[in-house]
Amino acid sequence: MGAVSAVLLLGGAVLVVIGANRARGPWGRYRELKAQDANVARYEAWRGGVRDDSRTGASVAMEILLRQARIGALVAAFGVALVIVGLVIR
Repeated sequence: MGAVSAVLLLGGAVLVVIGANRARGPWGRYRELKAQDANVARYEAWRGGVRDDSRTGASVAMEILLRQARIGALVAAFGVALVIVGLVIR
């Protein structure tokens, strides 16, 4: 195993950990807000009212959280790619 391969493996592993940690928090909060939004929609449907689909603070927060989770997932995916390259050039 060459030095370049070892650096790529180590760097890729670090990026996978960092990306997973960056994505975990926003993704969990996004899922909570999505579930709460679905609960409100079910309540409005049960109540018989028409639900206003305009932008709310929660919908803006969900967009931001989803973007943060995607960025974390991209960092982790780049780390996986580095690990694969490190294994291939071995």
